Amino acid sequence: MNLTTLLEMIAAGFEDRVLLGPRATGITGGRLRELAHRGAGVLQESSASVVVFLGGNGPALPMAMFAASAAGLPFLPINYRLADDQIEEILGRHEAPFIIAEVPDRVHESAISIDEWVTRCAAHEPITVAADPDLDDVAVILMTSGTTGAPKSALLRHTHLTSYVVGSVEFAGSEETDATIVSVPPYHIAAVANLLSNLYSGRRILYLDRFSAEEWLRIVTDEGVTHAMVVPTMLSRIVDLLESTDSMGPSTLRSISYGGAKISAAVLRRALQRFPDTGFVNAYGLTETASSIAVLGPEDHRAALESDDPAVQARLSSVGRALPNVLIEIRDEFGQKCAPGVVGDLVVKGSQVAGEYAEAGSQLDEDGWFHTRDRGYADADGFLFIQGRSDDTIIRGGENIAPAEIEHVLVEHDDVLDVAVAGIPDEEWGQRIAAFVVLRPGAAATAEELREFVRERLRGSKTPDVVSIQQELPHTPTGKVLRRQLVADLLTTA
Repeated sequence: MNLTTLLEMIAAGFEDRVLLGPRATGITGGRLRELAHRGAGVLQESSASVVVFLGGNGPALPMAMFAASAAGLPFLPINYRLADDQIEEILGRHEAPFIIAEVPDRVHESAISIDEWVTRCAAHEPITVAADPDLDDVAVILMTSGTTGAPKSALLRHTHLTSYVVGSVEFAGSEETDATIVSVPPYHIAAVANLLSNLYSGRRILYLDRFSAEEWLRIVTDEGVTHAMVVPTMLSRIVDLLESTDSMGPSTLRSISYGGAKISAAVLRRALQRFPDTGFVNAYGLTETASSIAVLGPEDHRAALESDDPAVQARLSSVGRALPNVLIEIRDEFGQKCAPGVVGDLVVKGSQVAGEYAEAGSQLDEDGWFHTRDRGYADADGFLFIQGRSDDTIIRGGENIAPAEIEHVLVEHDDVLDVAVAGIPDEEWGQRIAAFVVLRPGAAATAEELREFVRERLRGSKTPDVVSIQQELPHTPTGKVLRRQLVADLLTTA
């Protein structure tokens, strides 16, 4: 199956059902197919080699993705907030890009605006025969985060994306009244996966391009939204707003899915209390795995919240267990599978796993395993606990220290709102431990008090050498903390 076939199934199954936008004025499954085929005609006339999208969330996004597939072209969404030279460098990797942009004049002389793209799609005659991409053709290109140098172009082929959708979602499994709100940016794998999986299930999608907790709650309430996908920073802001107004979450919400970055157990407990009838899902995945490979489901969340067993309570900080269509292992430095509770490197294998970059080729080993560069462990029941990227591991006096272990302790302090831990250079120890802490409004915890809080719960070698109080932590648009920026700022002011 490819994305064009997927769209045909969506259009046939939901010809007259509104799938994009408000129920009264949105786009039906049949209309989406028509617009995609019209858009494919526009693309075929352009002799383009790739379709580039530099815009926000909205109906133009799925129109462009499916039009690219129907025209036999890869689709490349880019963060339009990148610096001009970064955008220019990425575009320079492609010979003949067809560019749809929020601000076309800023991007390239050949770029067209999003409004012009929508207008052209509506006006063009549909192509008579849609392209039928091979399963191994590249469907989507996503740029890695690039926080440490030039980003790589992750290649997702039709087989990877459709394997994820078919393996994790039931076709036509949603009621006609179901609706989801999507706030993650278009250039993130979560946006691509949510688009495909929600359409495949027949669930209407409402986009919120510029997130605010107030607007998110308004749309959920007004549109009767039943499902939502957020990153942890968004969930934290929603909970803060509900608590400030002493309100509960909208009763229509049956499911909230979150992922993309770590979330503190404290925030999660507060969210579960404000949404008592909502099922929470923690989805863990990577760009290179075409979205989720492990899930902590609603029952797991509530069991962890209500249990008296410390081992079960701890699962609130896990990413759940592997999905049925993938294999996940934790391996030691010799490539052997780790015992439960032992930290190692996470590797994954399955039909949705791509593990390929345009600049470096396939990164799968000879047995088809992809080395994620995430470190973590699994408990005796298979629940996975991610401790961070291998690059983030702090090596202090020869001891490997996971930042997440210290972060999980600090966020339990009553005065701590957010925290990130990173290594800073040290001539004697190799690295020292720095904790960057955001305090709750009105809180007055001191650096030494927070150091002592950690020392009482972890051994002395894991106590932060430096505690830096911050107004806020820098994040990527998908919620990941920019540790290297924190370290650089600290070293500059030291």
